[in-house]
Amino acid sequence: MKPFIIFVSLAWLLNSCSNPKQATLKSNKNCPSPPSSPPIFQVKGEEEIYRHLQSLDIIKTESTLTFQSAYYDFIFCQENQSWIVKKGTYKPAETPPKTYEEAITELGDPPYKTLEWQGKSYQYRVFLDPNPFPDFKVEPKQVILELIKPDNNQPQRQILYTLDQVKAKKAGIQLGIPAITASIIDQDRFYWAISPEQGEGNGGIATIATYDPKLAKISLIQPPELAKQQINDLAIAKTSTGLIFWLGTQISGEGNPYLAGMALVSYDPKSQNIKSYNPRNSPLIGVIPHELALDQDKLWVATGNGVCQVKWQKVEVAESWQCWQFKLQAKIPTEGLKLYSSLLDSTPDATLKPTETEETVEVLWWSLQDYETRQGRYEILYQPGFKATLKENGAILWSEIYPDSQKPKPWQAILYWPGRDWVWKGDRFVRPFDSVPLNSFGGGPGGISTWNMPQQQRPEIYAMRGNLDLIKLTKNLTEVKHYSAWVDDSLLQPSVKIVPVTKPQTIKPNPLQAIAEKINSPVNNE
Repeated sequence: MKPFIIFVSLAWLLNSCSNPKQATLKSNKNCPSPPSSPPIFQVKGEEEIYRHLQSLDIIKTESTLTFQSAYYDFIFCQENQSWIVKKGTYKPAETPPKTYEEAITELGDPPYKTLEWQGKSYQYRVFLDPNPFPDFKVEPKQVILELIKPDNNQPQRQILYTLDQVKAKKAGIQLGIPAITASIIDQDRFYWAISPEQGEGNGGIATIATYDPKLAKISLIQPPELAKQQINDLAIAKTSTGLIFWLGTQISGEGNPYLAGMALVSYDPKSQNIKSYNPRNSPLIGVIPHELALDQDKLWVATGNGVCQVKWQKVEVAESWQCWQFKLQAKIPTEGLKLYSSLLDSTPDATLKPTETEETVEVLWWSLQDYETRQGRYEILYQPGFKATLKENGAILWSEIYPDSQKPKPWQAILYWPGRDWVWKGDRFVRPFDSVPLNSFGGGPGGISTWNMPQQQRPEIYAMRGNLDLIKLTKNLTEVKHYSAWVDDSLLQPSVKIVPVTKPQTIKPNPLQAIAEKINSPVNNE
């Protein structure tokens, strides 16, 4: 057998060793008091922004829902429909391995997790077979779900998918490490969501495994549309005719653990009907749902950009959505802020000073400016805006990038262009926090930017999250107005809050549609 290589990210190792997420029910009838001052949001690494804002658990009480990130508790008070943000109280269910070697060993022989049903314990786990760890000399050929029933020492095994099946679906060329991302008991059945590691050829098939303890039977749900997705969380709603599975999905790659996928997905196992809800076709805030929770007729969806409450039985109706988004604010120093039109710009282009009506500024992002000094800059909202022109960097059809894709996926922009991660919201292009890829091995996150290698350590970023007006877009040129500026990070101390989403007063058609038709025209030579 020829040797093979599995590329394993440390983040995936540690995440794979944690317990699946389950909403916790506690008794507390009163909303907490807000803190005397809002929690500080200060980072020294772009990856920290993701950890600050991604929900890891949802705790439900009679009067509150708490969306816990690694750093903050975003608490929704049912009584007055308001939010409180406090210092985080999240504690992982398990302590992850301390070293890479311990994590590698645990991946080869993962510990069992437990579900309680009718006073008895059921143990379960997923793993690669045969075990490639720790020396990677054996290539795994299948992924196994193992279940140990009460009073039974011998596990019941179920093949979830094989390497041949993964290759046939073009979902990878070798098996990525599997992880159970959600576990639920509903109507005397067990449900597990299983997702594979993705990137550098690693992959798998997104799977929902079900177990009937009365029949001791394991069944698999593997909708073909979901095969190449990762499932972050699972919630099961009941209808008059059966069940609806709600899934939070995404994809990932090496150095890019958070990439937009199908987002919020509904799946009817009876009709096998599947629908995707994302910011381009729905009011969903954010592109990556991390946590889901059902509260009677409402589905709560926590993304890396905010939280939505949806009347799931009328999900197609815009009025059924109520959403809040994360915002960062900072006080403008008395002496004002020197503004730069780009991340690496050395000459200030304007100065922003506090006024009687505007004492604070919205902070959009943080980016590293210099690798040696570790200095960075904040991107802030700046309504006058700046123009940016990218020459030899325009728009093309997706089929020119990915020959297998004749048209974009529903969650993708109409065209492949520098602003493809921005979403048209009726009046401007807007970029959620969680649609900024981390890009650890490619110079960091990028946006409306240019890169003069090797003279520059980082891209010359004009806008990372600033709203955009499109001025001109051809195959060879992008010209936008970005409503943002950059300031030295030592001058601001941002705090985090969560606010209602406001809709634009005037809704205009997406300008990319007309441009796409023009680029697609056989007579177009521009």
